[in-house]
Amino acid sequence: MFFFSKKQINQLTFLPVQLLYITKSKIQLRNENYSERDLIMKKKMFKIGLIATGGRGKNGWKAHNPEQGTEIVAGADVSPKAREEFKEKFPDASVFTDYKDLLKIKEIDAVFISSPDFLHEEMAIAALKAGKAIYLEKPMAITIEGCDRILKTAMQTGSKLFIGHNMRHFPVILKMKEIIDSGMIGEVQCGWCRHFIGYGGDAYFRDWHSEQRYSNGLLLQKGAHDIDVMHWLMGSYTKSVVGMGMLSVYNRCARRSPDTPGCAVWDVAQYPPLTQTGFSPIIDVEDHNMIMMQLENGAQACYMQCHYAPNAERNYTFIGTEGRVENIGDANNCEVQVWTRRDSRLNPDVIYKIKPPLVSSTHGGADVPIVQNFLDFVRFGAKTNTSPVAARMSVATGVLGHVSMRTGCNRQDIPPLPKKMVEYFENGQKKTKK
Repeated sequence: MFFFSKKQINQLTFLPVQLLYITKSKIQLRNENYSERDLIMKKKMFKIGLIATGGRGKNGWKAHNPEQGTEIVAGADVSPKAREEFKEKFPDASVFTDYKDLLKIKEIDAVFISSPDFLHEEMAIAALKAGKAIYLEKPMAITIEGCDRILKTAMQTGSKLFIGHNMRHFPVILKMKEIIDSGMIGEVQCGWCRHFIGYGGDAYFRDWHSEQRYSNGLLLQKGAHDIDVMHWLMGSYTKSVVGMGMLSVYNRCARRSPDTPGCAVWDVAQYPPLTQTGFSPIIDVEDHNMIMMQLENGAQACYMQCHYAPNAERNYTFIGTEGRVENIGDANNCEVQVWTRRDSRLNPDVIYKIKPPLVSSTHGGADVPIVQNFLDFVRFGAKTNTSPVAARMSVATGVLGHVSMRTGCNRQDIPPLPKKMVEYFENGQKKTKK
């Protein structure tokens, strides 16, 4: 006979045990050949739909694992090519042009929403109201109000909301968080991120990303990742933000005709940018951005982003009362370096070599574990690395950073969320007893 604490009971989804027997005060476990997950899997196949099946939507393909009780049964996409490719991959799945038809399938338990940013709010709210748990790609929405409407809908319906901030699963980010949380560099007071985006002209200035009405600005589509990481590692959200940025290069590049469909074109030969053609006829987003953030806990941070750099890398630096931590590279083979005493830049006290994960995965090894984290959350109540509240705060910081840079670089204060809403999501999206 075994007895488990409440904390251990909450971790049962990760234990290789067992049938549950409830007594008045404790849960007893008896060893069997079944795990708790097995029992749930035997009970019901977990059915999944994909809203947007091509491009980033293919990340949702990783959720298909009938042996583990998960099955993709439907997909919706406006692109004929994407629908055809999806049908080849999942011949037994239903395929739709209109995502609303997919949401009518009652048997679907969860959906992945990987559509362009300006559609996130509408589609997320519709899916939540349809009773579906959702994996929503970042950024949550392109306005603060849109984010808040999504949060409110999730809270009212009880449908589970998960945001695809996959950088919280990057091995290099997890190592930096481990170092900071250990106290090795003391109390963090200062954080910087330099973001070099060598493919900015390929990915963000040839289609809908280049217009404010569709993306708001690239502090959301691209910077929301980094703002979220800085909030997470520094243990606090931005309270106020000041921004500065401009459109300095891509406004001078040759454009495509408005009649020619926009499409990202990835090619390392597309450099330098002023020699290239095929850019969007409308470009009104900045191609470099800088924001300074005052955090609620008193620490301060700075994020700098450039879309016409010749290379691609994120470089984070966090400085505490007892040292500094910095990453060299952000995916595959990279390093985390730590200084805890005065010495040269080339002589850190500790170097952590980060190797690629054993299971191959895109986005620095993060896409496989974040999809699994979502499935474990909605099926078994597992704790998540990501947070809907944090996702909203990263969007709010990006939105108001753009407002600042477009209106004289004045300070902008982040509007807070209602306390009950924050508590709901921090409690694992479980209704608290009155």
